[in-house]
Amino acid sequence: MTSTVTARPAPRPAAHRTTPAFDNGRRARIRRWRASWRRRETRAAYLFILPWIFGFLVLTAGPMVASFVLSFTDYDAIGSTRSVGFDNYRQVFEDPSVATSLLNTLVFSALRVPLLMAISLALAMLLLRVGRRSSGFFRTVFYLPVMTPSVAVGILFLLLFNGNVGVINEALGVVGIPGPNWTTDSAWVKPGLVLTTLWALGSTVVIYLAALKNVPRELYEAAELDGAGRWQAFTHVTLPQISGALFFTLIVNTIYSLQTFTEAYTAFYGTANTQTYQNDAALFYVVYLFQQAFQYLHLGYASALSWLLFAVIVVITLVQARLSKRFVYYEGDAR
Repeated sequence: MTSTVTARPAPRPAAHRTTPAFDNGRRARIRRWRASWRRRETRAAYLFILPWIFGFLVLTAGPMVASFVLSFTDYDAIGSTRSVGFDNYRQVFEDPSVATSLLNTLVFSALRVPLLMAISLALAMLLLRVGRRSSGFFRTVFYLPVMTPSVAVGILFLLLFNGNVGVINEALGVVGIPGPNWTTDSAWVKPGLVLTTLWALGSTVVIYLAALKNVPRELYEAAELDGAGRWQAFTHVTLPQISGALFFTLIVNTIYSLQTFTEAYTAFYGTANTQTYQNDAALFYVVYLFQQAFQYLHLGYASALSWLLFAVIVVITLVQARLSKRFVYYEGDAR
C-alpha cells in the first residue's frame, strides 16, 4: 500500500520575508519622499508666479491702498498732506460734474456694449462659413485694429466724423442723407464715439469664433430633424451653447467701457480743442477724474472719484453675474 506524501512549499529566503516593522519603514520613506517632492513642486510654483505676485503687490494692490488712504486727505503732490475725513466723498455726491460724467459714461456703455457684441457675433458667424485658409486671413484682418493705439482712434474720430468735411457725412451726402454734427451736437457725440470704438472689436470676434466652433454639430442636426429653422436653431442651440463666451465678453467690455478715456480725451480735450470745445457730452467719468488729478492737482479728491468708479463697476458686475444664472449655460449643468 502506497502512501501519498504532500510536498510542502520551501520556506522563503530570509531576504524576502517582510515584517510589520519593515512595511512601516518603507511606507514612512515613501511618505517622506512624497512630502519632499511636494515641497520642491511648491517652491517651483512660487518661483514661477513670483513676478506676478511682485507686479500685483507693487503695481496694483499697493496703489489701491495708497489711493484709499489719499481719498481721506487734501493732497496736491506739492504741499503738505492734510486729513479731511469724509469731505472728499461728500463732495463727490455734491459735484454736478460727477453726475454728468457718470451719466455720460453709463449711456456710452449702454450703447457700445450691446452693439459691439452683436456685430462681433455676426462677423464670427460669417467667419465660421469661410474656408479654413481664408478664415486665418480674415481673423488677422479683424484683429489688427486691436493693435491700433487709442490716441490714433481719437484722431480717426475727428477725421471721419467732422461735420463739414468728414468721410462719414460725405458718404451720407452721396445717398441724400444730411449728416449730423457729430463733434458738436450733444445728441451725436456719444453715438459717434461708439461707432469709432467699434473699430477695435477683433478680440471679441476671435472669442466668439472659438466658442462657435465648439458647438456640437449633432445639436444642429437634431434641431433640423425636429423641424427647427435657422432662427430657431440660432436662438435655441447657438446662443445657449456660447452663452459662457457672451457672458465673459459682456463683463469685460462693460468694464472697459466704464473706463473709457483716451478716445474722448484725444478728440475733445486735447491741446487743439481745449479752448474751443464747451460741450459736456464727451465728459466721461475717467476724463473728469484725470482733470481733477493732473490738471488741478486735486489728488485726494481724484482718489475718492476712483473709488466711486470702482464701487460702480463692482455693483454692475455683481448684478450681471446674478442675472447670468438665468441665461448662461455651462456644459454638465443639470438645469
